[in-house]
Amino acid sequence: MHYEVRGALGELVYCHCQRCRKATGSAFIAVAPVPKANFTITQGETALKTYRSEAGVCRVFCSHCGSPIMAYRESAPDILRLRIGTLDTPLPTQVSAHIFVGSKADWHEIHDDAPQYVERP
Repeated sequence: MHYEVRGALGELVYCHCQRCRKATGSAFIAVAPVPKANFTITQGETALKTYRSEAGVCRVFCSHCGSPIMAYRESAPDILRLRIGTLDTPLPTQVSAHIFVGSKADWHEIHDDAPQYVERP
């Protein structure tokens, strides 16, 4: 599966909420918003599958390798939350914030100077 993003990514955020931790099996998820109009799948679109949570969050993943690609809220379907780990190109930016640190994993320590928010700012 391949995709391209036209234009700049939104601010890179690390989300530490329980849902993101469980969806990734990690301490947090690295995401950046992208307007849906700027996101194009160039190869392998049929491999994409969507899981819809009870909260109306749709997580899109590759059915061949299991990689999480993006997510979006049904209430805001025109903004995709791109999973940064799927990019093949370097990022021109660093993390802008840590969100939902009020529910972060007890076993993870944050060691950068990015702002931390108990919930979404």
